[in-house]
Amino acid sequence: MICKQWSYVNRKIIEKLVYIKIARRFSQQDCSSRWESIVGLEIHAQINAQSKLFSGAGTKFMVPPNSQVAVFDAALPGTLPVLNRRCVEAAICTAFALSCEINKRSFFDRKHYYYADLPTGYQITQNRVPIAVNGKLQFPINITDKIPVQKTVNVKQIQIEQDSGKSLHDEDNRQTLVDLNRAGVGLMEIVTEPNLHNGQEAAAMVRELQLILQTIKTCDAKMEEGSFRVDANISVNLPGQPFGTRAEVKNIGSIRNVKNAIDYEIKRQISLLEKGKKVVADTRFFDVKTGKTVSMRIKETNLDYRFMPEPNLPPLVVYDDETIGEAEYPSNAININDIERAVPELPEAKRLRFQEQYEISWRSAVVLVSEQELAVFFEKVMSTENNLETKRVADWLINEVLTILNQIEVSILECSLSPDDFVDVIQSVSEGVVSADIAKQLLSLKVEGDSRPVKHIIEENNWKQISDRNALEELCREVIQENPEPVKIYRAGNKAAINRLMGIIQKKTGRKIQAQLAITILRELIDKDT
Repeated sequence: MICKQWSYVNRKIIEKLVYIKIARRFSQQDCSSRWESIVGLEIHAQINAQSKLFSGAGTKFMVPPNSQVAVFDAALPGTLPVLNRRCVEAAICTAFALSCEINKRSFFDRKHYYYADLPTGYQITQNRVPIAVNGKLQFPINITDKIPVQKTVNVKQIQIEQDSGKSLHDEDNRQTLVDLNRAGVGLMEIVTEPNLHNGQEAAAMVRELQLILQTIKTCDAKMEEGSFRVDANISVNLPGQPFGTRAEVKNIGSIRNVKNAIDYEIKRQISLLEKGKKVVADTRFFDVKTGKTVSMRIKETNLDYRFMPEPNLPPLVVYDDETIGEAEYPSNAININDIERAVPELPEAKRLRFQEQYEISWRSAVVLVSEQELAVFFEKVMSTENNLETKRVADWLINEVLTILNQIEVSILECSLSPDDFVDVIQSVSEGVVSADIAKQLLSLKVEGDSRPVKHIIEENNWKQISDRNALEELCREVIQENPEPVKIYRAGNKAAINRLMGIIQKKTGRKIQAQLAITILRELIDKDT
């Protein structure tokens, strides 16, 4: 009787443990699959200009604090803004690159908030009618082992505004120092519609925008210098329900952190809602050390900013080919069609051209165009007189040169490899002069600054490939005789064992053999003696 009761208790315990295990496994499943995440971005891009938006002060990076501050930037009484023409032209050029509609008559407004690094107590921006609206940006998203997919995000508006100064916090002395060098620098605020859904999409979109701005030269887009900053508005909701309460993550400083910050914030909000809690509409920052977003303050509303028309600036009026004659001074007026005609080839158009002109894959085109200097290098190589296949050139640039550059953390523009040297290396492989392994060593030497011609390096290091069949056959016989074990494994049916024999041959010859020929000879000799 006792044994039966004990068996019954054991069975119930086991059933309970199984139930707990199943419940725990279910609770650990990705709950995000039943939630929709909505992401919209605000990108602040410093305009490439010699002077600030409303003053003649300089805009150089890394100069002594407060050494580029005009009286207007310091908000001294009686000073008035003078609009920088270059900043307007840059914003219009960016608008055309993003397929926006240009407002020929736009307005400046004051946006009030009180920070130590904003001397006026307000920012001059464009709230009511910005310079451009209703654009779109198409960008590729790289998915591992798959062809990149295309995604489109709608651009709500582009507005011209001032940047603020910079507060430097001295934690040791418990004081904050203010540097006004950045105060008044021209910004383009590029606002997207909430068409994005996760960090990967947002990061890909930011990278494409970065490429576009660098191509048209309206912003250097150096995130590490703060000239290209991202704010992300993030919310989650159940399918079919209205958008949830959104939180804003401010001043994200790298593309990797754009992805990490957004993905973390999505998970954080889902976790709160799954527990029955509410998401607070707050302003947050991304802590790189912890990988988490941290609340800074409750999010402001439009009423908090007390927007009002800027009384010291008239409407910003621009013209086109048809209306330029209506300007009071046509020679000084801005003709938006002149700017449109000067827009260079954009990254998306370049990818399509690379595919058609050079007959390379879409993936290769995406990688080559992802770095502006890499695309230029590729075209310089293809413009030289050589008989190289475009696919081979693209593959070597992407798989080998980029790997070397990433290892030493330099760009192709900063390294010593020239297009002519690259052609010499690839031709040496194509013509059977050197092996692929030796070619990689040659590229490393040239990237790192070896000034010798490629042919001299090959000769001085005795790197010419052993391609004589008789010599290779003798070498293969020797290796087969000295290594009976892998030969036995190969003959037993494990064909991969031949790679071990090849490794021995490579070591003996310093990787200077014609690999494919050596493998063919090895197989012939082993099969012949079977």
